[in-house]
Amino acid sequence: MTHGRVNPSHTLDAQGIGGLGNVYYNDIEPALVEAAIRRGEGRLGKGGAFLCTTGQFTGRSPKDKHVVRSPGVEDKIWWENNAAMTPDAFDRLHADMLEHMKGRDYFVQDLYAGADPEHRLDVRVVTELAWHGLFIRHLLRRPAREALDSFVPEFTIINCPGFKADPARHGCRSDTVIALNFEKKLILIGNTAYAGENKKSVFTLLNYLLPEKGVMAMHCSANHAIGRPEDAAVFFGLSGTGKTTLSADPSRILIGDDEHGWSEKGTFNFEGGCYAKTINLSAEAEPEIYGTTHRFATVIENMVFDPETFELDFHDSSLTENMRCAYPLEAISNASTTGMGGHPKNVIMLTCDAFGVLPPIARLTPAQAMYHFLSGFTSKTPGTERGVTEPTPTFSTCFGAPFMPRRPEVYGKLLQEKIAQHGASCWLVNTGWTGGKHGVGKRMPIKATRALLTAALDGSLSGVEFRKDPNFGFEVPVAVPGVDSQLLDPRATWTDKAAYDAQAAKLVRMFADNFGQYMPHIDDDVKAAAIG
Repeated sequence: MTHGRVNPSHTLDAQGIGGLGNVYYNDIEPALVEAAIRRGEGRLGKGGAFLCTTGQFTGRSPKDKHVVRSPGVEDKIWWENNAAMTPDAFDRLHADMLEHMKGRDYFVQDLYAGADPEHRLDVRVVTELAWHGLFIRHLLRRPAREALDSFVPEFTIINCPGFKADPARHGCRSDTVIALNFEKKLILIGNTAYAGENKKSVFTLLNYLLPEKGVMAMHCSANHAIGRPEDAAVFFGLSGTGKTTLSADPSRILIGDDEHGWSEKGTFNFEGGCYAKTINLSAEAEPEIYGTTHRFATVIENMVFDPETFELDFHDSSLTENMRCAYPLEAISNASTTGMGGHPKNVIMLTCDAFGVLPPIARLTPAQAMYHFLSGFTSKTPGTERGVTEPTPTFSTCFGAPFMPRRPEVYGKLLQEKIAQHGASCWLVNTGWTGGKHGVGKRMPIKATRALLTAALDGSLSGVEFRKDPNFGFEVPVAVPGVDSQLLDPRATWTDKAAYDAQAAKLVRMFADNFGQYMPHIDDDVKAAAIG
């Protein structure tokens, strides 16, 4: 039985997905919350937030993501980074998943990926869990109700947490699978209830499609000055580096917290919501994000709460360090209503340095920016991926290797061209450790990070004295009003200076060893930045 608003010529039956139980098309938030609670998928929390857990998977499963190796994409995919699946194996997976779906109820959301109508992707997300429908409704962009009557999905995602893949039959790594078929315009997800797989599948799609249109797809947050959308800034970074926190600046307009495009017109959000980490979240430090955790229909994932009072425990990580909340952008008072801004005047690359070597901020030349963009150095924070239990130094090219179907030089060249064309200033910001490595030092004070970013964005940082960093060659401010000058010199924050020198030398070697893979593909100026 079909419920809800849908283009009558593009139902699931018309797509060859038949024999289902009830199908709920484009339910709005109250209906999805009601269905999720009725089905026992979670609890209603304070303020009407929806409280749920994701079972054994509390983070993404990047090793279980596969791309179908079809003739049309053979020469375009970065196969060293994307596990291949044969077309025949995908067809068997698809057939078996459709069989699994028969007789079961499903929730369909027809949504836009991309605030710019010229570059958006019309996506259908079919979910076995009602709260997954609620999640993706928050995270993507919601068409006007009347537009649903003519909505035609370009890509379809089918997510069945109850379906287990068979590696021998389906050509995958385990019984968990995320399979992308660019030619059939279909993504299949099985045996994981972690909702982030839905949104990152869409992001991977856009990372494949947009470069051919000359649009840079970016794993970044973005904001712009109040009343001046042309004064935009983007914040690249992996999960846990501060993209959501640092872009949610009350003195600027939030464009979005995670995924954006840079087109011929400027910056535009891919999404319509935010997916924020909630561990140690406080009303004092991040009042607006904190406020969403008591908002109707906010999805609260994997948080411990008091069974009597339903008070959330923001410090209990016994379920996972990767506890999160998902909410629509309009929950943030200073969020952009259009999801669009001008060409970035500032490009910020966020890194979480568990070595405690990098300064809190550094100014980069365009060549150095390309070096650090392709390097993508950070530390994976606990819980964001399965098996990560402590900060782990890693190089994730373009600050988003798990979501990059094409070779990194494709994205690097696009970014380099756009920085050159629009004269953006580039900065490296370390939100990781200071005064020692992880376990010895402490996390960079967020107040200092915010003060340095404010100075960079308002232009005042360009007027201070800089020194050349002896390890990486970039420029570091010597003194900035309102910031402890010792913090600006990482070596000075270490009690054991020899230990700092050893850590710095180790990190420089890691950068050099990692960057060797890009040397045959880059221009001489970037090679020079790599050499130092």
